[in-house]
Parts: sequence; C-alpha cells; structure tokens
Amino acid sequence: MEIQAFPGVRQFIAWVVNNEPAIVQGVINMMGALLILVSGIFISRVVSSGFMRLMLTRNVDQTITQFCSALLRYALLAFAVIAALGRVGVETSSIIAVVGAAGLAIGLALQGSLANFAAGVLLVTLRPIRAGEYASVGAVAGTIEEVHIFSTTLRTADNKVVVVPNGKIIASEIINYSRQKERRVDITLGVACSTSVEHLKGVIKTVVLLDPRILHARGHTIRLSEFAPSSLNFVVRVWAENAHYWDVYYDLMENIKNALDANQISLAYPQMGVHLHESGGAIHPPINGTHNNGITSLTETTLV
Repeated sequence: MEIQAFPGVRQFIAWVVNNEPAIVQGVINMMGALLILVSGIFISRVVSSGFMRLMLTRNVDQTITQFCSALLRYALLAFAVIAALGRVGVETSSIIAVVGAAGLAIGLALQGSLANFAAGVLLVTLRPIRAGEYASVGAVAGTIEEVHIFSTTLRTADNKVVVVPNGKIIASEIINYSRQKERRVDITLGVACSTSVEHLKGVIKTVVLLDPRILHARGHTIRLSEFAPSSLNFVVRVWAENAHYWDVYYDLMENIKNALDANQISLAYPQMGVHLHESGGAIHPPINGTHNNGITSLTETTLV
C-alpha cells in the first residue's frame, strides 16, 4: 500500500535496481576523487614544507623561499583537483586548455614583473651583491640596503635612496667593491719633463713606506707609465684594506703633493709662451702675428 501510495519512490527504487552497476561505479569514482583530493592536499603541504626547509638551509632569502614554496603548493593542489575531476568523469582537457591560455595571458601581461622576479631569484641564489656591500649596478653606485623579489634598494654616498628593478641589474654589469678584504689604490700624477725619474720614485717611495695602513707585504708599484706631450706620467699603486681605502687614497694624494713641494718637483700644467722676433729693419708680411715698425710679433703656445 505504501509503495502504491508513493509512485515516485517505486520508480526511484526501480531506477536504482536497473542502474546498480553504474551507481556503484559512480560511488567508487567519487571516493577515488575524494581520496585523490585529500592525498593531493597532504602531499602539497609536505612537499612545500620540505622545499622551504631545503631553501632555508641553503641560506636563500626568506621572501623568495616563501613565495616559491607557496607557488609549488598551489601547483600541486591544481594538479590534484584536475586529477580528481578526471576521476569522476569530467573532461579535463578543456580545463587544462583554459588554464594554459589564462596562464599565457597573465604571463604576457606581467612579463616585466616576472622578469624582475626571475632576476630577484638569481640575485638571491647567486648572491653577487649582499646587504651592506658597496656596489655599482649599471649607472648607479651605492650601498646595498635590501634585495627584494622585484627590486633592489641602494643608498648612494650622498644619502639618496635608489630603487633599481632586478631585471636591469641582471642585464647590466655588477661591480662589487666590498666583496674582497683588500683593494688596490691607483694614483696617476704628471710631473715636468725635466724631472729625474729615480729622484721622483725615491720621494714617492718614502711617502708610501711611512703610511702604516698600506699593506707593504703585497708590494707597491711606482713607475713611469707614459710620455705625455707636456709631462711625464707616473702611476702609484698600493694595497690597503677595503675599510681604509678612501682614507689611504686621500692621505696619499696629500702627502705626495707635500713631498713634491718639499723636493722642488713641479707638477705639469699647461703654459703659454709669447716670443717676439726682430725682423732686422726689413718689412715682412706678418705671419700669425702683428707687424709694427719692422718688428713682427709671433705668438707661440707651448705646453710645459
């Protein structure tokens, strides 16, 4: 009587009986999809956590590590979701195509930011520059404040803060002045052509040896480097600790100048000489000068 009173229930029972294999298979597929999803969530957490620990043990920047581990986790979750949908019979090829097209569009729209991010990963991994070091990156030189994911912050010598995109840093040359403990001080000076080479070298050597901050164990170079049109150019090269570089440079310049003055050695500088030539009473057409009462004034410029 109850079954006859509820014909819908009777039809449902008949449908279950007739479609029992499909229902059983559907339940199995649903349980399999649920198992895949739960396993994917567990595996994504374990793998991302292990990846984070591995990156931290290699002293990779924490910001980069967190971003990469999160990216890996979501990628594994997306793979698990697609696998679960495929287990219950959903056509996943169209979903993969849509996700791929969306990823391509996002990549094209954010190619500049992605390039800066990739450059930031390289900077943190390879570490050509570190916080606290003084470096030149492209056209900017300063102390490295922070290396972020997308940009690097520098503080210049005149206390300006400059933010440089990481893509530009990787694409240009990087000169790190602080990485090595020792640095060479190079000074070039020009003296008069009549100066005695050995005398000048002895004077400069005395100045170099009196400075205790110079690393004398590494030797020094005081040599004539060039015969210039108006001077003899010498190079002075000494080594100093990186922390004392600028003090040694400026003090050495001043001490060399004082020593040259004390030994009557003149630095080269351009001079102009004016010479008057007697014409012997004859009138000649002026050449590069003025003609006045038989005297032709010739002006010659001489660099001494």
